[in-house]
Amino acid sequence: MRLVQLSRESLQFPPPEMALREPNGLLAMGGDLSPARLLNAYQCGIFPWFSPGDPILWWSPDPRAVLLPEQFHLSRSMKRFHSRSPYRVTMNESFDEVIEGCATGREEGTWITFEMKRAWLRLYELGHAHSIEVWDEHQLVGGMYGLAMGQIFCGESMFSRQQNASKTALWVFCQHFIRHQGRLVDCQVLNPHTASLGAQEIPRADYLQYVQSLASQPVSDGCWQTQTLF
Repeated sequence: MRLVQLSRESLQFPPPEMALREPNGLLAMGGDLSPARLLNAYQCGIFPWFSPGDPILWWSPDPRAVLLPEQFHLSRSMKRFHSRSPYRVTMNESFDEVIEGCATGREEGTWITFEMKRAWLRLYELGHAHSIEVWDEHQLVGGMYGLAMGQIFCGESMFSRQQNASKTALWVFCQHFIRHQGRLVDCQVLNPHTASLGAQEIPRADYLQYVQSLASQPVSDGCWQTQTLF
């Protein structure tokens, strides 16, 4: 199959089933990172990922990594740590710091380019993107951010500067999401860290079914307001 070149004049994407098998899930290139295009992409099970200097690349891998919030794996050691945790966890208190934290300090480099940061900050300003912050007193030590899509949260990236900070962010968020009728966390591609926390791979077709059934279903009031979670 050929890689599809997107037009700036149209927000339309090719069907995810047209994605390449190698590299797994690569579907299209080009277009832009406007809020309308990004929202349309996620609602079709597609997300952008590209390195600095490369064209915008759009992906829909098969299988897809997801986490059912109630299946978060809380290890014994993490349970002990959390019971006496020094951390405070908030939502939407410092989105820009979280995305900067995710973009820096990675040995392998980052895919969170300047234009990607700008696009996500715009989604946050429009009320579509949200962040979870983990604080040790007044210092940001970890967090995560992503896109709210009905009863699905599309997790984009997380970071940790102190022990168990990113695990704390995801664990506390999952408990909050469950209480507000959240059903699924999209992890995109499985890695050892998310797998250790309970994420699993499912067929892309199953993920697209989740999107079709859950993306239009609302979470309960107050889910995404700025607040202290823990």
